[in-house]
Parts: sequence; structure tokens; C-alpha cells
Amino acid sequence: MFTTFVHPQAAQRVQAVLRSTFLSEGKLVKEFEKRLSTELGMLHPAALNSGTSALHLALEVAGVGPGDEVILSPQTFIASALVIVQVGAKPVFADIQYQTGNIDPADIEHRITARTKAIMAVHWGGYPCDMAEIQAIARRHGLIVIEDAAHAPGATYQGQPIGSISDLTCFSFQAIKHLTTGDGGALCARSPELAREVMRRRWFGIDRANSPISEIGEREYDLVDVGFKYHLSDYSAALGLANLEGFHKRMQRRRALVKQYRAGLAQVAGLQLLEQRPDRESAHWLFGMHVENRLQFIRALRAKGVSASVVHDGIDHNTLFGGKRLELVNQRRFDETQIHIPLHDGMDSEQVAYILKVINQGW
Repeated sequence: MFTTFVHPQAAQRVQAVLRSTFLSEGKLVKEFEKRLSTELGMLHPAALNSGTSALHLALEVAGVGPGDEVILSPQTFIASALVIVQVGAKPVFADIQYQTGNIDPADIEHRITARTKAIMAVHWGGYPCDMAEIQAIARRHGLIVIEDAAHAPGATYQGQPIGSISDLTCFSFQAIKHLTTGDGGALCARSPELAREVMRRRWFGIDRANSPISEIGEREYDLVDVGFKYHLSDYSAALGLANLEGFHKRMQRRRALVKQYRAGLAQVAGLQLLEQRPDRESAHWLFGMHVENRLQFIRALRAKGVSASVVHDGIDHNTLFGGKRLELVNQRRFDETQIHIPLHDGMDSEQVAYILKVINQGW
């Protein structure tokens, strides 16, 4: 289903870091952050050691804590809700749109209570959520918006890059994502004030920009709240910088493969493609659809050497998050019919044509 893209320049860049013996956060992290901003349109990106760290730090700087509630979709990986529990808050699941896998704005507002602090919008498979509707709800109720954009670097919504729209946006650079640093992430903040808080609290809560090193060699600071060791290293940033080369070209090729898939599957009986609106551009981390007789579909493709699998059933089934919510009708339907077929940087149009031929033979 996935391959890890590693640019040919990566080994040279990483070796240079090893030879320098400076492995922790340094000038390469700053360069990586600058290029995330200039090339992918991210606002004030802080490079971190994982996407999960980005989600946790976003909640912390947003002031989400014990007794608070965060509304999100269950169609995601457990990390999205786990960090909410870690800060002492409660994940409140809203239903999804069956045709996208994203949170349904129409199911958010009636779930807001006096304890609701934030809405977390997960861009499922890289396809942007209905951010205008979500932002409008947040403004009406004084809520902060956190985007889980783990699947969505390079995506756009109404002409704006994901990473420039909401109060806080979280990215993942884990091994099989579009852009990998081995493991890593980034947290973008729309306001300079929030951005400063992110930078301070990603390194123990110490404001390094305003904590000079004294003559005896000790940094001068006064810790006022809890911070974390979430910064990225130069070692990882070197890999990320190499993999940024040609990112847009790879994304164009990925979108061409998606176009080929959609054209070849448009008329297949027993199969429903996910929605694709003209006001947004997906990052296409996944190519998902709904199929009838899903197990037979998986077996038919496997017999011809093609992988197909579910990617994450609704996470509300976990006891930690309160157990399966039967009233989330679209999520339950999604659990029964969603399937994903191969889409990654190692693919070409001939492989897509073969997969299309296999599917069109039926199951």
C-alpha cells in the first residue's frame, strides 16, 4: 500500500551532519522550517519530533486541559484522540461525511457544551475538511480550531495552503508520509503570539531567543510552565530537506495517477468513489473508495498481486474513548465499506492501469 520516498541526495546530506558531529537542533532545522514556509505555504512552522507531539503541543498551547472537551471525527488514527486524553480533556466524536471521511460540520454544533474548548479537523486521506463551515462554528462559540493535517502537506482549501488557515495545524513526517524525516512533524500557528508559545514550549518551556548564556556558560531563564522535549534534530532535518527536493513534481505525478484511477473506476458497478470538490486540492495520501462485498474485493485483488485494505476503522470503538457510538450513522457505514488501493511515489501509470484492469474484471 505504501512505500517510503527517500531522495537520492539524502545519504549525502545526512552523512554531512554525521561528519559535523552536531546532531541536535541547529541551523538545518531552521532551514527546514523556512522551506516548509516558502515552498509549502505553512505559517510559522515549528519542526518537531513527531506528528503526535504536534497534536499534543497544539492542545497545550491552546490551553486545553482537565475537564475540557474537544470535538473531532472518529475517522482517524488513535493519536488524534489519545493526546486529548493525555491533557485531561474528553474527546467528543461527531459524525463524518460518508462521501469524504471528514467531520460533518452539520453534526458539530449540537455537540458543543460549556466545556467545549476546540474543534479538531482531521483531513482524512489528505482531502481538506469544510474549513469555512468549521471556522464559522468556531467563531460563533469562541472555540479554537486545530487541524490534524498528518495526511495533508501540499493540500489547499479555497486557494490557501493547509497550514495557513487555522489557529493551529499539525503535520506528520513519519516514515510513510509524503515528506519524511524518518519520524517527525510540524506545528503551524497562524498568529505570531501562538507561534512564540509553540517555539518556547517545544524545548522545555525555555525561550531560547530571550535567554542569553551567561559568562559562566549557563543559560539564564525562569521556567513558568511545563514545556516538552519535542524539537526536531538536524539529523532528521537533513533527511527532510533532501526529501523536499522535487516535492511539487511528485505531488503532480500523484495527482495524475489519481486522475487516471478516477477515470478508470467511474463506471464500475458496486464501487463508489470519494468526493472531490473543485474548491480544494487533496494531498492524496490515500486513494479510498466504498465497495460492496468488501472482503471479496480484497481477495480478488490479492489473487492478482494487488494489495487493498482498510485504513483505520472509527477509533470510537476503543474503551478509552468511550466505546462505539452507534448514533454516528455515517461512521458505521464507512467502517463497513471503505477500502484503499495502492497510491505512492513509487507507482507509475502502467501499474495503475494494471490495477484498474484487475478491478474492472469484477470481484
